[in-house]
Amino acid sequence: MLNLIAAGSLVASLLVSPIVIDPGPSVPDEQITIDVITVNGSGCPAGTTAVAVAPDNTAFTVTYSEYFAQVGVGSVPNQARRNCQLAVDVHVPGGFTYAISKTDYRGYGSLAKGASATQMARYYFQGQSPTSYASHAFRGPFDDNWQTSDEVEIASQSWYPCGEQRYLNINTELRVAAGTSDVKNTTSVMWMDSTDGSISTKYHFNWKRCDED
Repeated sequence: MLNLIAAGSLVASLLVSPIVIDPGPSVPDEQITIDVITVNGSGCPAGTTAVAVAPDNTAFTVTYSEYFAQVGVGSVPNQARRNCQLAVDVHVPGGFTYAISKTDYRGYGSLAKGASATQMARYYFQGQSPTSYASHAFRGPFDDNWQTSDEVEIASQSWYPCGEQRYLNINTELRVAAGTSDVKNTTSVMWMDSTDGSISTKYHFNWKRCDED
């Protein structure tokens, strides 16, 4: 079990239509911590995933170092799909609850002409129904860093049950399809990370007090 406390600031992901997330006046002063309970999946082998909390308690990040899917030259069977399932225990200060209001993803992709890729994600609290997958598609030719963002409307946000212990489950997936690309002479790959390996995914908290309506 890892107990990781953030140090340093986080890099904000670029959005097509920038939206400012106001955490409101209820952000707890006490620094929260996160325990990683389980890490499973072909995209996150043991020792390749880390979690950190923003100093202002408004977000946390998950960083991957071996999370990629690829097809073509140099690929191995079943490498076209990679996934990662995390269960984390967010230690919430007494009297507070939270929801995930937005998720930002970033990485690097190199897709040959005719190839395509899909990045998917969902999250939910233990004991609750899983959310629908949010997906983003990419088409070759493509060779660049990529960034995506999923935002949850306030009315649709799922709140951590006050006074209970529930793990937050985070499921992500990368797929690469060869399509009409020349798989005998090209390689198409998608990474879930940043080019410098610093930050790949950012989850934004929305806080409120348990006695708030």
